[in-house]
Amino acid sequence: MQVPCSAPPHHRRLLSVLALLGIAALSVALISCGTVTRTVMAPPGIPGAKYVGSDSCSDCHDQITKQFPTADHARLMARGTNAMEMGCESCHGPGSLHVDSGGGRGTIINPKRSPEVCFQCHLDKRGEFNLPHSHPVLAGRISCSDCHDPHKGSVHSQGGLGVLDQNTLCLTCHTEQRGPFVFEHEALREGCTTCHQPHGSVNDKLLVQRNQMLCLKCHFQQQQTGGQLLIGGIDHTPFVAQGTCWSAGCHEAVHGSQVNSALRY
Repeated sequence: MQVPCSAPPHHRRLLSVLALLGIAALSVALISCGTVTRTVMAPPGIPGAKYVGSDSCSDCHDQITKQFPTADHARLMARGTNAMEMGCESCHGPGSLHVDSGGGRGTIINPKRSPEVCFQCHLDKRGEFNLPHSHPVLAGRISCSDCHDPHKGSVHSQGGLGVLDQNTLCLTCHTEQRGPFVFEHEALREGCTTCHQPHGSVNDKLLVQRNQMLCLKCHFQQQQTGGQLLIGGIDHTPFVAQGTCWSAGCHEAVHGSQVNSALRY
């Protein structure tokens, strides 16, 4: 917009402001139109099969369908005429062949055998499992449903996100970290995910941070003297350069110890 030179000064200022606002609005509109993306989630397909609706599943899987309304995944179900493909078949694929064959093998998709079904929605988890260190889901040694129950209650199989339940879930497999310990690592009270990323990490042992930086998130005291790193009243400055706190021969019993309060062994 060109501002006439003959206009009074205050008019010129007003017109300039309006011109700038117009340009800004146009820029926002162009950016909005140019950056909007939509992801279409398509249920898995089975050659030759058609959708029959979740009610057909209840004829044989009555216990699962009875409990499913309590599941976290139940909140994702569509309503109305679009609901047919958004119940059981949104994860298991169209069920006509499965129903007609009386539950024949190979006529339905079992997400327990392949995480790809879960990755349809949980795209970020696919990326995490491809990190250098991860739980062996992609290798087929465990499945998503070993830790997550998709059919009833919380998606976490031990029920909820409480620290006790979370640790119970992890300790089902990692029994050597179970304890009880005479001297426990207080971090266990915060939950395993305080230190570990459960799906995948760039760090060894699925740690959320590498080396001593993980420990220093909690074990840190204000420096009172330049060049000193006081932890527990002891200057750790020469120690942190030797390696991780648990591999430098200092605090090897990171989950807990039966004999040493400093978790040395």
